[in-house]
Amino acid sequence: MDVNEFRKRGKEMVDFIADYYENVDKVPPMSTVQPGYLYSLMPHEAPEEPESFEDIQRDIETKIMPGMTHWQSSNFFGWYPSNSSFPAMLGDMASSMFNIVGFNWICSPAATELETVVMDWLGKLIGLDSKFMAIKEDGTEGDGGGVIQGTASEAHIVVMIAAREMTLDRLKTNGMSDNDADLVRHKLVAYFSDQTHSAGQKAANIIGCQVHIIKSDANFCLTKRALQAAIRKDKSAGLIPFFVCATFGTTNTAAIDDLCGIADVADSEHLWLHIDAAYAGAALVCPEFRPLACGIERAHSFNFNPHKWMLTNFDCSALWVADSTHLVGALSIEREYLPKVKGASDFVKDYRNWQLPLGRRFRALKLWFVMRMYGASGIRAHIRKHVKEAKWLETQLVEDGRFEIMAPVVFGLVVFRVKAGIIAGDTDDVNKTNAELVKHINNDGRVFLVGTKLRGVDALRPAIGSSRGTPDNTKLLLQVIKECTTNILSEHSKQ
Repeated sequence: MDVNEFRKRGKEMVDFIADYYENVDKVPPMSTVQPGYLYSLMPHEAPEEPESFEDIQRDIETKIMPGMTHWQSSNFFGWYPSNSSFPAMLGDMASSMFNIVGFNWICSPAATELETVVMDWLGKLIGLDSKFMAIKEDGTEGDGGGVIQGTASEAHIVVMIAAREMTLDRLKTNGMSDNDADLVRHKLVAYFSDQTHSAGQKAANIIGCQVHIIKSDANFCLTKRALQAAIRKDKSAGLIPFFVCATFGTTNTAAIDDLCGIADVADSEHLWLHIDAAYAGAALVCPEFRPLACGIERAHSFNFNPHKWMLTNFDCSALWVADSTHLVGALSIEREYLPKVKGASDFVKDYRNWQLPLGRRFRALKLWFVMRMYGASGIRAHIRKHVKEAKWLETQLVEDGRFEIMAPVVFGLVVFRVKAGIIAGDTDDVNKTNAELVKHINNDGRVFLVGTKLRGVDALRPAIGSSRGTPDNTKLLLQVIKECTTNILSEHSKQ
């Protein structure tokens, strides 16, 4: 493919993408293919000779499209949003054009410096404390800063590595030998609630530390008292607490942990405090939500995913640290083929030392496009629209009389179930009916959502947050919920 053909095919692909977005709401959001469907449709070896763009495009439409669950459908309410936007796509196109491997500053100075700039922009936009900024108000380099990770799972791993090094350094400062410090690594223990994302457990498995899962309270929040009790128990057993994750907007219910109380414990016990705000952090662009996040200014690290609810195509996970010393110290490995820039270093960050891989894409471009083409006002309007629709859905479900809300509706997530009194039978029957309701809704094909379990109680959890959704889509969701509930209750009454 030469430049002229690329010009032609590129325009065709843009048209194909535009057509897809114009029509995606007309098809069921969930794929219904069976496992292994694609293997039977595809050749079992790569082609020996080149194939045409037309043939590949035809296969996308006939073979790939049937197996796609349409996350960008306005009728997709599953898990949490995976926002896309045309400005972000344009930024990704520019990134693909440059196709850099940006492991240090000299690989492409603009890539490093734009990331530093836009992460400071974003940190200020969500109201982060100045200690998280890379560049101080006087233009000099700060101790902290932001870096774009691929996912919140990656962020968990790198901050837990930094936390481990911080704790081992403290033990050495207090007189422990290097050898003894290495021997106590297996005694390090990290703290999560039973509502913390599975990324926390995975990170602990990778770095080889122990984990204490703490039962959340009645509102599915991690509390100061519960954390203190867990630490007392572990210290009496000879373990070394080193890390705690507090969540701002849990996956199951969008609950907010006791950030201030957990920060108190982290301070007194010398723990690294990480705040996982993967979903709900985007809401902090709106000042009215910032009081809910009181305590984040005391954290060692903070993370949220613009690729969830802030109009930025996957992957783009924003991580800030208040002091990069332990992070960079733990992840830095010097080689002669990785040269350092001599002289002034205020804007010379080697982001390879802030992440797991060596190479990295120019992800800052798409975030830059989004922040410029929407502006802060457009991003705030995007968030507020979904919160308003979620509140409307909550009100409608309650007024219907058959449903109960299982967790406070603060952001765009509505967790509910059919009331026990509406369903004949015991607790198992109630759970079974609510689990069946999820299947009925998804089999209907007009909308897609997922269910969850809250301490053994089955519930439904539609998440409103499509970048292209309107109130009409939320009204359709309510309509389908009501119709499927009526149908399933009618079926049960005949049994």
